[in-house]
Amino acid sequence: MAAAVLILLGARVATAQSLGDYARAARKAKVQTASTTHHYDNDNLPKDVHLSVVGPEPSAPASDPQAPTTAIAQTDAAKGAPKNAKADAAAEQKKAAEDLQKKIDDQKQKVDALSHELDLTQREYKLRAAAMYADAGNRLRNAGSWDKEDAQYQQQIADKQKEIDAAKQQLEAAQEEARKAGLKQQDQE
Repeated sequence: MAAAVLILLGARVATAQSLGDYARAARKAKVQTASTTHHYDNDNLPKDVHLSVVGPEPSAPASDPQAPTTAIAQTDAAKGAPKNAKADAAAEQKKAAEDLQKKIDDQKQKVDALSHELDLTQREYKLRAAAMYADAGNRLRNAGSWDKEDAQYQQQIADKQKEIDAAKQQLEAAQEEARKAGLKQQDQE
């Protein structure tokens, strides 16, 4: 009895259509509605023509560049908002954004200059140390003066590092101020 049921189910599955075949048959049987737009799908997508339009066509013609600004001006006038107040506020906001950006750029240049100075000082110290330690006689004769110079260089390097840290904190504060003001940064480091 179980064998008979399995044979009947096997025959039924063998004659059944796949879901994809059924969907294709249903689309072909569907009556095409008369509309002005054409609906593309995988079955009727043209292979030799490039489709570049996405979404509905724009309502304003592209040949009239003043159409969007005219519409905005009309809505502002309809709302009773004075044009000059909005323009002044936008100009002030733009000037504030430019000032913040200039402050950030200046601070970045200061950090870069201080980093360059520190790098040069460290290089000079390494060269002097290499020259001092390369000559054993010089090391024995000038040990006291080397200790003084070594302490001075170490202090200079520490002072320059503190200046760089302070400049970086000022830069971060300026960037945070710009972020709070809504200014987007072009190149964050």
